[in-house]
Amino acid sequence: MYFAALLARTEDGWQASEPDLDDVETLADLSDLAREAGDEEETVLVFIEQEDAWFGVIRVDGEEDPRIYVSDAAAAARSSYGEILLTDEVLGRDPQDLDELVDLDGTEDGESDDEDAVAGPSEDHVPAGPLGDTDLLADLGMSAKELLALSGDGALTGEALGEIADALGCADVLEAVR
Repeated sequence: MYFAALLARTEDGWQASEPDLDDVETLADLSDLAREAGDEEETVLVFIEQEDAWFGVIRVDGEEDPRIYVSDAAAAARSSYGEILLTDEVLGRDPQDLDELVDLDGTEDGESDDEDAVAGPSEDHVPAGPLGDTDLLADLGMSAKELLALSGDGALTGEALGEIADALGCADVLEAVR
């Protein structure tokens, strides 16, 4: 089971809503959804959590590229929403290097006849533990050290997003959508 929330930082404080993730298939889709939740230059955070297995925070500031943090990349790689967050950039991969990992058979549009081809990040290529931008919340009230402490072994108790929201001063609005 997943929980997701959009938190938009407005002039009047934080506003939270529960997004409909049914049509979200890519990070661009998720970023667009976040941008729609706030005004042009507002900071919008997307919280995603899978039942005590992992959580992710995506920060979108206006038209800038999203910043991503995932508490446990290996656990997220086993999740459809987690795969969206594990971009080449977050994983530290150079997209040019991916050509070496894929053996195209010459079919049209690069499609392979091999049904066993890997569609997303596999557990073999994703490190266990936290991954991404640990400073994405630093200017909002949560240091990298505090964020990493929520991601350590055994630390993820389902309360991580609540603790993040508390540090940012928006625990009440997050709980309203929970």
